[in-house]
Amino acid sequence: MQSYANAVLSSFEDPEKILEQAVLEMNDDLTKMRQATAQVLASQKRLENKYKAAQQASEEWYRKAQLALQKGEEDLAREALKRRKSYADNASSLKAQLDQQKTVVENLVSNTRLLESKIQEARSKKDTLKARAQSAKTATKVSEMLGNVNTSSALSAFEKMEEKVLAMESQAEALGQLTSDDLEGKFALLEGSSVDDDLANLKKELSGASKKGDLPPGRSTTSANTGIPFRDAEIELELDQLRQRAKEF
Repeated sequence: MQSYANAVLSSFEDPEKILEQAVLEMNDDLTKMRQATAQVLASQKRLENKYKAAQQASEEWYRKAQLALQKGEEDLAREALKRRKSYADNASSLKAQLDQQKTVVENLVSNTRLLESKIQEARSKKDTLKARAQSAKTATKVSEMLGNVNTSSALSAFEKMEEKVLAMESQAEALGQLTSDDLEGKFALLEGSSVDDDLANLKKELSGASKKGDLPPGRSTTSANTGIPFRDAEIELELDQLRQRAKEF
């Protein structure tokens, strides 16, 4: 596991590919360990069979030695015991090898189970690290994209567009006011009278008054004592003002 971790940390390649490769290598090692364990188990089985056979042979020659001694055949019994000792020694040797083989098998099985657990843990971490690597890649791409954007020029463009929109809005508002003022002016001309109309009416009034010789009510045209036509100062002032206005028009 340490070598796999060092390989991942020291590599500058794609983390996702490295993680996949690490898991594949661990699976290959697990396969090899299982094969080695199977071979050791087969060897252990053969040793067990040999040990059992040697032990059975030792016991069988011991019975034969007993039988020969019962029949009074001491020499035959002695040879049977020699054979029995040979098989017993072989069984003891096989027993020592078998015990050693069992230790190897136990270590292999333990290491195999440990590697299986590490592979399961690595697969879980691989998925997590791949997700983190993908997030890091995405964040890097976003940062690069933001770095390539000319912020000042973009903001300047927005400011220019904002000014243009404000100018368009001001122009539309001004046109609306002009249209409204023109319309109101037209109605004012229709509803009101012009200065020319007022002057014409005033001339008609003056012309009619001179023909009829009428004066405004409450005022006398002659003096009671002299018989000279009476001239009111206010009237004369008003007439002078009217004459002046008539000349101006």
